[in-house]
Amino acid sequence: MKVLILANNDVGLYQFRRELIIELLKKNSVVLSLPNGAMLEPLLQAGCKLIDTPVDRRGINPATDLSLFRRYRRILKSEKPDLVITYTIKPNIYGGIACRWAKVPYAANITGLGTAFQNPGMLRKLVTRLYRMALKKAKVVFFENAENQQIFIDEKIVAKEKTCLLNGAGVNLEHYQVSEYPTCDGQTRFLFVGRVMQEKGIDELFEAMERLKRDGIACTLDVLGGCEENYTEKMEQYQKDGWLHYHGYQKDVRPFIAQSHCFVLPSWHEGMANTNLECAASGRPVITSDIHGCKEAVIDGVSGLLCKRKDSDSLYKAMKRFADLDYEKRKHMGLAGRKHMEEVFDKKKVVKDTLEGLEV
Repeated sequence: MKVLILANNDVGLYQFRRELIIELLKKNSVVLSLPNGAMLEPLLQAGCKLIDTPVDRRGINPATDLSLFRRYRRILKSEKPDLVITYTIKPNIYGGIACRWAKVPYAANITGLGTAFQNPGMLRKLVTRLYRMALKKAKVVFFENAENQQIFIDEKIVAKEKTCLLNGAGVNLEHYQVSEYPTCDGQTRFLFVGRVMQEKGIDELFEAMERLKRDGIACTLDVLGGCEENYTEKMEQYQKDGWLHYHGYQKDVRPFIAQSHCFVLPSWHEGMANTNLECAASGRPVITSDIHGCKEAVIDGVSGLLCKRKDSDSLYKAMKRFADLDYEKRKHMGLAGRKHMEEVFDKKKVVKDTLEGLEV
């Protein structure tokens, strides 16, 4: 078989889907359609073919989106794939419609609902309608959490029997191994990995940290990730204050996880937060939002702590509660998280479940 994969960026595809792609390559040829990037080189060396396809990930320009749709139509015509797999909203929608029109079997992956589904309004109605068009003839639609799956069923975007619920993208337990828990030198080192933006709960996190510092709690915050909104001035001030350490985007986050005592992700919405899985697999306690896409990674009070979404006071209380724990309790909490990852989120099992859903 020839399998065509449509995605919107190289980093996400390589970091979270490479194991699946390697499995697909054992019995199939694989063509990748997405913007070219440095992270694709290992996949190309493994045998994938690349079609460099620009995708405006966040824009809503109709002309740009129409151009993407037409490009997908041309790719389908020239490549003649036996199966198409799509990831993220624009490949899902425009790739899905293109596959439906061309009568090519396709499978879509809903890796999160994004901003469009957070509030009722014209944008949500438009995206819902587009998704209905795109997924009507899909072979299977994969979801990373039960809430997203139910929303698509309730909105009559896709029939329940066409859906398949996965435990996120899973986590590679060999790549993310348990690292020795760091000693407590009087400072609790919290870690955040993700885009510095409002919907990741960054405002609540900064407010909680400021309050912890005012209350005399000895703690610091390491932040890894691109800055997509204008937080530069605020972050520069926090760095001058001495409690924030900003490291920008990091290709390998494991050394930073190893140095941390606790990972914090107070996100507003997620498909399945891979950073929660990676840090838990590394033996680190996780503080995250009590929402689908985040809470699945944590056994509350055992492997981490849950806080209310968009609630800096709830986050502050969770972080303070953790800061008050002794070394042994923190360490055991991290090891409980690792066990949870082994039992539920093992990447090998997720890949197996995906291949079964694809019937390849």
